[in-house]
Amino acid sequence: MVRRLVLVLGDQLTHGLSALRAADPAKDIVVMAEVAAEVGYVAHHKKKIALIFSAMRHFAQELREAGWQVDYTELPAGLTSMPEALLKAAEQHGTDQVLTTQCGEWRLREALEACPLKISVLPDERFIHSSVEFATWAEGRKQLRMEYFYRDMRRKTGILMDGDQPAGGQWNYDKDNRKPGARDLFLPSPERHDPDAITRDVLDMVTAFCPDNPGSLTPFWFATDRAGAEQSAAHFMKEALPDFGAYQDAMLDGERFLYHSILSIYLNIGLLDPLDLCRQAEAEYRAGRAPINSVEGFVRQILGWREFVRAIYDHQGPDYTASNFLEAQRALPAFYWSAETNMACMRAAVSQTLEEAYAHHIQRLMLTGNFALLAGIDPHQVHEWYLAIYADAFEWVEAPNVIGMSQFADGGVVGSKPYAASGAYIDRMSDHCKGCAYSVKQKSGEGACPFNPLYWHFLIRNRERFETNPRMAQMYRTWERMDETRRSEVLTSGDKILRKLDAGDRL
Repeated sequence: MVRRLVLVLGDQLTHGLSALRAADPAKDIVVMAEVAAEVGYVAHHKKKIALIFSAMRHFAQELREAGWQVDYTELPAGLTSMPEALLKAAEQHGTDQVLTTQCGEWRLREALEACPLKISVLPDERFIHSSVEFATWAEGRKQLRMEYFYRDMRRKTGILMDGDQPAGGQWNYDKDNRKPGARDLFLPSPERHDPDAITRDVLDMVTAFCPDNPGSLTPFWFATDRAGAEQSAAHFMKEALPDFGAYQDAMLDGERFLYHSILSIYLNIGLLDPLDLCRQAEAEYRAGRAPINSVEGFVRQILGWREFVRAIYDHQGPDYTASNFLEAQRALPAFYWSAETNMACMRAAVSQTLEEAYAHHIQRLMLTGNFALLAGIDPHQVHEWYLAIYADAFEWVEAPNVIGMSQFADGGVVGSKPYAASGAYIDRMSDHCKGCAYSVKQKSGEGACPFNPLYWHFLIRNRERFETNPRMAQMYRTWERMDETRRSEVLTSGDKILRKLDAGDRL
């Protein structure tokens, strides 16, 4: 009887995983390991580490209860890497045969390819669209645009389709989803879960083993098993989905979650199924409990965007994270790790991130991402910050969002233009500007919102790249209509802000 090791990673916590389906619980051995390399390849947020390791321990327990033999190694155990964990298990159990589901990240794929064991890799079928299917879809296209991919995914799955037409008569309801937040809104809270004994042990381990990692470890309220994740999903569908669409781009000071689902942290480690979530949301629309704009917006984030960025990550290959189309070289400002800045919006977003290991997509794209883009921060440093600091961040999903959409470092693979904006956008979509030390109405000079001069500084220093872009040409025409004195003041203000960043002065 040939025994095989079945490797299950921390983002593969799904009972229907292809490697588990192909294995035999009567003879094969599941290998799961908490290894130092997975903690340390970037400075992961303490809550992220605790979430993944607690979910792994819960999943291992479920596998044992289902009849599997599980070889599980807890930190700190001296294991430095996943190949080392496999080699140790292979020696202990007398086999060189390994079965695994394809890793999500190139980093781990390459590490396992170098491992001197006989590793059979099965496709990860938890995604709705395979990399092979995407390569066929992408062939011959001049541009890879999510909107067209998303429409084909709707047709493929039948989600929010009425025959061959989109539900409600249109594919995209984004224009209905841009309401700013208001203080009189009834805002639900995400489902919170009390740590059980397993999670409390993990919290103690993280406290001891990762004292210098960023972020707050407590209060810890994430679900760490499938039952808890499904409870969180049901809570979102009932309490928040109806208003999710209209306010999904809004930001309110002190309100960290608004109507967002917070389900990506469970989805990305395998505790929830993407197609099932889309069907649950569609059922709310069909039953008349949630409007089409909210349901379509939620479905688009999963069926469209999540599937698209995973396919882009595979399609672009392992060198994608080194992309730097705009040749940005500035170091990541220290306030990304401390929240010590006078900019109210950035302070709110970073403070929340450090405390919760979470911020919603507009905070990531139009605050922390937008500032890094305008200031010319090295995109690889920005990429590593997002990968480290968010509980739902794995490179396959994070890199296309940051390298591509947020920083335009891929030169337009993901987006048709950079997501650059001045303080006016932040003022329109949030209430942060009212309590800020800077004036969002002031365009340049001492006391002006830094986003204002940096916006124009970014456009002008990248003019050769963007002035022929049809989606940006209007802004360059606006610049040309400004008088020379105003243009000089704006660029001088931008230079001054960038010198402060370079000097490490508080901004």
